[in-house]
Amino acid sequence: MNEDRDKVLDAFGGKKGLIDSGIPSIVFLIVFNVQKDLQNALIAAISVSAVLTIIRLIKRDTIQHAMSGFIGILICAWFANRTGNPSDLYIPKLLTNLGYGTVYLIANLAGWPILGLMLGPILGENLLWRNHPERKKVYIQAGWLWVGMFFTRIAVQYPIYRSGNVNLLGTVNLAMGYPFFLATAYGSWLIIRRVPSIKA
Repeated sequence: MNEDRDKVLDAFGGKKGLIDSGIPSIVFLIVFNVQKDLQNALIAAISVSAVLTIIRLIKRDTIQHAMSGFIGILICAWFANRTGNPSDLYIPKLLTNLGYGTVYLIANLAGWPILGLMLGPILGENLLWRNHPERKKVYIQAGWLWVGMFFTRIAVQYPIYRSGNVNLLGTVNLAMGYPFFLATAYGSWLIIRRVPSIKA
């Protein structure tokens, strides 16, 4: 059971994912507040993300989250640099939450929960859960946590984005980022573990 828990939490990023995604955003806020210069803040965030990715490569760690974080910060930086509005750094994240939230919602309603599709192969049950109503039910129940997480982020952060308060937006974004993500992942595990995985 603990082995399955570790597999699930690692699939969602774990502690390294928190570091890889959180530190560049923190650096951006610090540099922007100290220098009041968007360009320097963007360069600092991108540089830190690149260094973290290189460290993962040198240590031969899984670079999935570091690489996605690096690509993500590049996209966010492009948005902010294009308009000159530091708050626009967070537009891609809002759009990503809208996209993921919609996909999780539709998949749950269709009876093909994303968590089942993603975790089934990791837990060794592939799509066998589809033929076991109780197992399918917990995947759907856990899926609603993710729907709630994605749309809660939008409901809270979009009004702050509209206000133009980049410091508040950045702080809230961090608080509702990987900490919220990992809490949702752990909550999902608590739901999913109620019904043992289906072994072939």
